[in-house]
Amino acid sequence: MIKTLTPHGNSSALVIEKAILELLNIDTDTPLEVTTDGRNLIVSPVRDKTREKRIKSALEKVNRLHSKTLKKLAK
Repeated sequence: MIKTLTPHGNSSALVIEKAILELLNIDTDTPLEVTTDGRNLIVSPVRDKTREKRIKSALEKVNRLHSKTLKKLAK
């Protein structure tokens, strides 16, 4: 399958079809780890519950400390 990136604000997004999401048992709430080996982009679902909790905790902290700034940036 060949994909192209889709413009998304100042970034680019990779749209993943529902069939692939279902095959990998992931959805829009599944944290994904994005890495590279220098030539390829590797996107993997995070299955480690401890890591997932740390990510959620960090995100909550950032939102708590910087919510006003983030809201201004979103406008």
